[in-house]
Amino acid sequence: MKSQDIVPVVLSVTVIILVAVLEKQSKLFAALTATMPLGIPLALWIVYSSNAGDKQVVSQFSLSLLLSFIPTLAFVVTVWFAARAGMKLVPMILTGYSVWGVGALILYLLRNVLGIK
Repeated sequence: MKSQDIVPVVLSVTVIILVAVLEKQSKLFAALTATMPLGIPLALWIVYSSNAGDKQVVSQFSLSLLLSFIPTLAFVVTVWFAARAGMKLVPMILTGYSVWGVGALILYLLRNVLGIK
């Protein structure tokens, strides 16, 4: 197995354990741990390595990452509103993913206008 296959799994398990432990001590630290950028550096490393460090490719990918935060932020805001409205966990998450999906679709449809591939 390659380290590119193992590292994401190890990091994911570590984050899950940390969130479970930290949640008892501080909701803020648990949330910070859950949302820290782990996948982004790994994705940047893969894109950088597979394109011999081409600045244009890495810059384009970084722009795509930045714009991809919009649907993710919409997901979190939707889940927050759903939680405040008293929704149960599964409907709350499904509602969040529905909004994320709409945002991702809009981003995909506007990719040429936004200058991303």
